[in-house]
Amino acid sequence: MQLTGAEIITRVLMEQGVDRVFGYPGGAALNVYDALYQCSDKITHYLTAHEQGASHAADGYARATGKTGVVFATSGPGATNLVTGIATAYMDSVPMVAITCNVSTNLVGCDSFQEVYIAGITLSITKHNFAVQSVEELADTLRRAFQIAQSGRKGPVLVDIPKDITAALCEYTPKEAVVPTMPKTRDCDWEAIAQIINQAERPFIYFGGGVKLSGANNELRELVEKADIPAAYSLMAAGVLGYGEKNNLGLIGMHGCFTANKAASKCDVLLAIGARFSDRVALNTKKFADGAKIIHIDIDASEINKNVAVYNAVIGDVKDVLTKLLPYVKKTEHTQWQQEIAQWKAKDYIPKDSDTQLKPHQIMKVMCDNSPSSAIYATDVGQHQMWAAQFIEHLDANCFLTSGGLGTMGYGYGAAIGACVGTDKKRQVVHITSDGSFHMNMNEACTAVSYNLPIITVIFNNDALGMVHQWQGVFYGKRYAQSEPGRKTDYVKVAEGFGALGFRCTNIKEFEQAFKTAQKSGKPCWIECVIDRNEKVLPMIPAGGTVKDTMIV
Repeated sequence: MQLTGAEIITRVLMEQGVDRVFGYPGGAALNVYDALYQCSDKITHYLTAHEQGASHAADGYARATGKTGVVFATSGPGATNLVTGIATAYMDSVPMVAITCNVSTNLVGCDSFQEVYIAGITLSITKHNFAVQSVEELADTLRRAFQIAQSGRKGPVLVDIPKDITAALCEYTPKEAVVPTMPKTRDCDWEAIAQIINQAERPFIYFGGGVKLSGANNELRELVEKADIPAAYSLMAAGVLGYGEKNNLGLIGMHGCFTANKAASKCDVLLAIGARFSDRVALNTKKFADGAKIIHIDIDASEINKNVAVYNAVIGDVKDVLTKLLPYVKKTEHTQWQQEIAQWKAKDYIPKDSDTQLKPHQIMKVMCDNSPSSAIYATDVGQHQMWAAQFIEHLDANCFLTSGGLGTMGYGYGAAIGACVGTDKKRQVVHITSDGSFHMNMNEACTAVSYNLPIITVIFNNDALGMVHQWQGVFYGKRYAQSEPGRKTDYVKVAEGFGALGFRCTNIKEFEQAFKTAQKSGKPCWIECVIDRNEKVLPMIPAGGTVKDTMIV
């Protein structure tokens, strides 16, 4: 059948099982938006306040559902406004297809109105990108984009389509949805690797987002329990092991718990599973687990020996690797090692409660105690992000959405919108933010209100750019350069202006009451939590330091 390029785009989306997309229209994208309008009974489009919000929504949708997120934007500033969201997805290996519409082919290279070479701009922050040259290649290019996004190490793909190609006619032949491809696990001596684990006296597992992306939660748990191995997670793997599980030592790294970092420094065998030894975990790469044989399991061969030299490596999908490895691992108990760890746990930092002041850990506790285990928490970036990672009682691998690699302030509201849409409003979604981050994305409140998304936004307001302020206080002689903005935003009034509900709290009883009221309301809500400017994220290991440099004050 003969279809326009714009109609082909919508048909391919339906082929791939896409029924929800995010975006913002513009001149170069009008043909595509007209086609979306005509199939609105099959594909629901969510209009955000800003293209960056749309990209974060597609990201949050993908993380919460495991599906590929789709975002649309027009040419020029519409496309460039996606860049931060694409980079966020790239750093955290999130499957996304970004479809941008450019000026017509005869105007390309002429400095035309709203023309940018978005394929070139995004070259380093996508798994792959395409600049479509003809309508005949459009359908297969889009199919290839979806396949690449979900294959191997997942990530974003951009497809840029000139306006005249979206208007051109072409024969369209329907095809089945593409199937992602997984690289074959490289051959290795499973018995030899298992022997290293079986002979270890002080084994330790450091696992990351690759475990979650591969769906290897159960395989990891089986390994941990069978071989009695304590484990700690990176920011991207919160929830893979349940909060309170025997061998779950908690968060590792700069703001990780003392026990996790101590175990990494004292182990004799370290299994790094689906993790990349980022500078927020291996703060000193030469001294990180320097007394251990490190076995690195990862789907991406480029990660091996990139940051930390390893003893052995297995390249492959984590789920497949652990499935092959587990039969060779012996059931073991490490009584002495567990006793050492129990002694270190007594030294873990425990913040003090307060009845008169709002304390971050108490806020997180109230949220967890009053929320279903299926609740999704989407954070922005800063102190509140670390408090969330430390104190939320994670029970679900897809319950914690955050920008780990890029550290994108302004990520949270869009991600919360995507998660709420992706789960059909059936899971409670809490957006955790701060006065610094929230000023970058509060405009997305209009999106939440327009689509009646009952997202609860919890704002940690310390009238400071908290993490910057903390570092300036510790390392820069308390010279608080531009980290005390002194903004006078009335969050309750602004929330009401958007059509949401607003609350302001100064103690834990007020917060608990506000949170319960927000849950019952079924509407988008903002809860401002006034906290002390001098609250710190502790413990903390300075950049380049080791567990010996842990700070608790």
